[in-house]
Amino acid sequence: MSGDTGPVEVEPMPGYLDLVTRATTVMLGAWRDCSNCGVELSKRTLLDNAYITCTEIALFFFCAFLWTQVRRGLTESLFQPLAQWCRLLPKDAAKMPESAWKLVFYTMSWSYTTYLLFFSSYSFFHDPPSVFYNWKSGMSVPVDIAIAYLIQGSFYGHSIYATVYMDAWRKDSAVMVVHHIITLALISFSYAFRYHNVGILVLFLHDINDIQLEFTKLNIYLKARGDGYHLLNDVLSNMGSVSFSITWFWFRLYWFPLKVLYATCVSSLQSVPDIPFYFFFNALLLVLLLMNIYWFLFIVVFVVKVLKMKEVNDVREYDDEDGSKEDAGLLRDPQAENNDDDAGHHISAQGKHVQNGVTKDKHL
Repeated sequence: MSGDTGPVEVEPMPGYLDLVTRATTVMLGAWRDCSNCGVELSKRTLLDNAYITCTEIALFFFCAFLWTQVRRGLTESLFQPLAQWCRLLPKDAAKMPESAWKLVFYTMSWSYTTYLLFFSSYSFFHDPPSVFYNWKSGMSVPVDIAIAYLIQGSFYGHSIYATVYMDAWRKDSAVMVVHHIITLALISFSYAFRYHNVGILVLFLHDINDIQLEFTKLNIYLKARGDGYHLLNDVLSNMGSVSFSITWFWFRLYWFPLKVLYATCVSSLQSVPDIPFYFFFNALLLVLLLMNIYWFLFIVVFVVKVLKMKEVNDVREYDDEDGSKEDAGLLRDPQAENNDDDAGHHISAQGKHVQNGVTKDKHL
């Protein structure tokens, strides 16, 4: 289905108050009208509206295996040699290949969803209600959107395996496995019920932060390479931190609720009055919004500590060595090693960078 079908006039994006009032009214009305809601109706709806073929399942497992082999090949032939060539600190060299791999993938996947939303015929971003225009149970999925779903779904299938068998086991690795399983379930269910249009919009609004996160982490690792201090990487890590914070709010806390949630809570019933699993999918999206708000609070705490020039604890990294945890949305503190010139870093009169009493050569 192309996004240019349906009404020509685009409905203006609502405000927060309009979202809350209209979504609450519509959802309460839908709940009152659903006199036969329950387990039996859910079973019938699942059997009548979920469409996924054996070929699609086989492609998923094949691509998940392919991602694993591609990552292993890039790690052994490129990322690990690059870490050795840069003479990273041992703990950073161990983490660098994982961040580099994620940066490569999320840059690729987000670029593709950006292409679909802004350089093709789909108008879902500018006209979010159009995600439900001409929706039909079991409708065919456009090839370009199906490719995006295959890429994302198989990647999270790979990520479940990678977290257990390829990544260093960290304190929150079990939580990350659960996160990947839930994400994979959301991708699979939205595809099976043909909510792929709104799914592309959700992926676009969330993946950009993963790019900024991994970019920031890589520069944190690189700024201390070769037993020296590299100002450029320090500046880039700070820039990544700032852009991460801004886009987190703009994409996940502004555009996501006002574009996606308004479309799924209000516009969906206007286009498809008996749309299946209305409450189930909206509940999952609301939980996702609450998680985004929760993680944003950590970002706010980090920014406040930096502004006050206080000791900044790592609220992002999650390995045993640092004693904190990482999730899909929390930013590793890019100034955890460089937040107080008097306490941790300063430049000596000879142009040396002093970190915790250790003098390092200062480079651009």
